[in-house]
Amino acid sequence: MAHERIHSSAGVMGGKPVIRGTRIPVDLLVRMVAQGIPQQEILADYPRLQTEDIQAALLYAAAILTDEAV
Repeated sequence: MAHERIHSSAGVMGGKPVIRGTRIPVDLLVRMVAQGIPQQEILADYPRLQTEDIQAALLYAAAILTDEAV
């Protein structure tokens, strides 16, 4: 499950959701994808990441927004 790759703890990045086992925030990955940065470039810049981590970040963001009303 994608959410198993996401973790948040008050002691890590101020409680922001991050990729489990890293200090890489979910919102950073979502912004990078939105800016059009190729997945291979993201993976090269963050060698601890896997393709599934980027997918999990996007799915997490989508799940958070599912019930959001603007």
